[in-house]
Amino acid sequence: MKLSDVLVRCLAEEKVDVVFGYPGAAVLAVYESLRSSSLHHVLVRQEQAAVHSASGYARTTGKVGVCIATSGPGATNLITGIATAYMDSIPIVIITGQVKLNLIGRDVFQEVDITGATEPFIKHSYLVKNAQDFPRILKEAFYIATTGRPGPVLIDLPMDIQAEQIEYNYPKQVKIRGYKPTVEGHIGQIKKIIKLLEHSKKPLVCAGGGVVLGNASEELREFINKSDIPVVHTLMGTGALPTFSEHNFGMIGTHGYAQSNWALKQADTILFIGTRIADRAVANTGLFDENANIIHIDVDPAEIGKITSATIPIVGDAKSILKGLASLIKKVDTASWRGEIASRRKTKEETHPKGAVNPKLVVKKLSQLLNDEAIVAADVGQNQFWTMRNMEIKGERKLICSGGFGTMGYSLPAAIGASIGNPDKQVVSILGDGSFQMSLFELGTLVQEEINPLIILFNNSGLGMVRELQRKTDLKEHGVALNCNPDFAAIARAYGITARTISNAEEIEEAIQTALTSQKPCLLEFIVSDKESTL
Repeated sequence: MKLSDVLVRCLAEEKVDVVFGYPGAAVLAVYESLRSSSLHHVLVRQEQAAVHSASGYARTTGKVGVCIATSGPGATNLITGIATAYMDSIPIVIITGQVKLNLIGRDVFQEVDITGATEPFIKHSYLVKNAQDFPRILKEAFYIATTGRPGPVLIDLPMDIQAEQIEYNYPKQVKIRGYKPTVEGHIGQIKKIIKLLEHSKKPLVCAGGGVVLGNASEELREFINKSDIPVVHTLMGTGALPTFSEHNFGMIGTHGYAQSNWALKQADTILFIGTRIADRAVANTGLFDENANIIHIDVDPAEIGKITSATIPIVGDAKSILKGLASLIKKVDTASWRGEIASRRKTKEETHPKGAVNPKLVVKKLSQLLNDEAIVAADVGQNQFWTMRNMEIKGERKLICSGGFGTMGYSLPAAIGASIGNPDKQVVSILGDGSFQMSLFELGTLVQEEINPLIILFNNSGLGMVRELQRKTDLKEHGVALNCNPDFAAIARAYGITARTISNAEEIEEAIQTALTSQKPCLLEFIVSDKESTL
């Protein structure tokens, strides 16, 4: 069989049914094989969107996202998306075309060392030099992407290799020397954790994205219900517990809640699980007591001790370790401690300004109207925190965003990937006018795929997050005004998408309800004051 045909057949073996991509001369053989296959190819409008769409697909289906691009600029356009997936631990397999093997290194047309260019922010990469190795390489790529700490894996495939004839022999198992991720936590360490927690006066759990990505929310709930220990979470850990769980005290960090940051500072024992303890979450450890006992659980051993030393380190899968903890933990008397945290809650009465709408109240109304299986993709900027702080997570709802890399333009293509992977679910993309202009070309993909996500656009005529930071640090506003924004609703209508601009608070509920029940793609543009802050 021609190698490109083998590629398609191997993807089918991995239960892949959708690939996101953008063709070019260096992947013509692959696209010819795709044409005659049952795989659904989604033509994005720019290669970066292919990775973001694959990410949205992977995060909301539990499958591996797959994307394809040609050599040269096609490959380099993937780079930001790859780094985004790497930082947030998303399992994606990326296939890039490459110039002929004998031309590599000669700076020929559209040649780029994509494996070298992505080396700092990819889990693993391959340059295929021997066609016979390809089935093994593809099998390994899927295995590496999904085991241990998930992440993107890239396969660079020269044009002449794609056309070679090889036998179809897809391996059933993978054996990679030196790669054996630890999943089961050490029972001795688990018992030490139990002892420390049960003897703590102010224990606290901090849930990270690893709990969500590792499908460990149910195990976390069981552990918390049995132990009565309060919980805070990172940005990526949003959804690890339902928003209004009596044990959930909210998001920590620079855009977190007063009570959650206070709890982190006062706790005598903190159980970090599935989190990198990143600077945005803990302000370089300034948010917790240096004398606190630190328990750090992570599937990636490189993350443990990277930011702060751990009293009890334990490497393993969040789901497995939480199950072990839940089976041994006894109830801890935290009633007084939880009361202290709750007393620190601060409430702010939100109102709509004249001639504009309050985005926080828009998100709250959207939250009330969505069903419990909805998928919400937030972008980066003020819109992200308006969403993360005001969207209720309950039932099977999922809330996704670009956390570690903070990539503007993520939401729309991610929502497209989520819609394609979950055709029967409500999907919403929430973004600002700045981030929308980094991805609005994907409206074409949306229409071509005949999917119907709801797009919520907050327009405050500027780069709101940067503007807010400039104001808070007493800097002069500069370089943040988007004074020449287009008529976004008109652009959406030009694609055949229903669109509406809203600046009157009385229209919010009716507009959202109509859009959600229309069974058609819809853009709702909400006019927001430039005075609105994230908190």
